[in-house]
Amino acid sequence: MTDTAPSADNEFGRWLFSQSCSFVIGAVKLDDLPQGEMVEIAFAGRSNVGKSSLINALTGRKSLARTSNTPGRTQQLNFFNLDDRLMLADLPGYGYARAPKTQVEEWTALIGDYLKGRPNLRRACVLIDSRHGIKDTDREVMTMLDTTAVSYQAVLTKCDKIKPTALSTLVDNVTAELASHVAAHPDIIITSSVKGDGVADLRAALAALAVPAGEQ
Repeated sequence: MTDTAPSADNEFGRWLFSQSCSFVIGAVKLDDLPQGEMVEIAFAGRSNVGKSSLINALTGRKSLARTSNTPGRTQQLNFFNLDDRLMLADLPGYGYARAPKTQVEEWTALIGDYLKGRPNLRRACVLIDSRHGIKDTDREVMTMLDTTAVSYQAVLTKCDKIKPTALSTLVDNVTAELASHVAAHPDIIITSSVKGDGVADLRAALAALAVPAGEQ
């Protein structure tokens, strides 16, 4: 579990994520991906894990990224430009989704192609539902990221939905499993988009990857 980030880091993260953040494009194929070399952060995870809700919490906006209780609502790679310093990518959920099987297969392949072949992707946040822990589909994505040397960080979501003792056990289990993954960041960030837990820590971690002022 990550320790509380230094206050200066938290303050910069809070400031950066309060800046202008706008929707860029919803990509349905690789040719649609934004051009340029801006640092990108991807939010990946199983359907209904809370990717869009977390992006909204990070940016302090209620509807920047569309949210839904229906698994599979996000069906394209949605990109958001944060102050010309970070590009945030909200990926479709993998795993179960209420959509035709062929469509799910298409966007799952698109996620894989993006994660394996995007040179300016600095980090993938692999979101894991605290109620369910790491699933086989998560392991497949983490193994792929290991193979392609894409740095990723485990982010536990919906931590307000389980009891503290269960959460502590989950953190221990995830920590132990991540130790065998070469591209995994050692710190696990525990979040709740509803209560705001861990949001400042995640902002600080991602802001540290942003393009410095004057270099946009």
